[in-house]
Amino acid sequence: MKVRIELDDSLDEMEVIIRAPELDLAVTEVQQALTRLNKPSLVFYKGNSEYFLKLDDLLFFETNGAKIVAHSREDVYEVKMKLYELEDVLPVYFCRISKSTIANSKAVYSLDKSFSGPSRIRFANTHKEVHVSRHYYHLLKEKLQELR
Repeated sequence: MKVRIELDDSLDEMEVIIRAPELDLAVTEVQQALTRLNKPSLVFYKGNSEYFLKLDDLLFFETNGAKIVAHSREDVYEVKMKLYELEDVLPVYFCRISKSTIANSKAVYSLDKSFSGPSRIRFANTHKEVHVSRHYYHLLKEKLQELR
């Protein structure tokens, strides 16, 4: 692999171009590494404190009025990002399940389908649960199939 840096003072921001004969594992890994560098880190807030949590410990993110909150099994934290911004930052195992909720598909314990209204996700070892809209139900099912 060759690495070349070209400086151009006419650019407003850095641009990275990957040139390769084919899309292989090495190219994908380089792309993922660059993407991780470009993502903002998530900070969670509760009261006057900042928390740095593992994303695997979170069950879901949801809108709560004008705020976005993140739920763990025991607690709730505020996040100072919009839901659509979170979708870009979160790992692939997080999945939009309604207009106002993103869930950790690795934490799903059960999925109860409802034919008359929204379905429901339950999480292990907690009373917390969230509803899945009909629009996002099949996307969630596919994500769960991929992970299992």
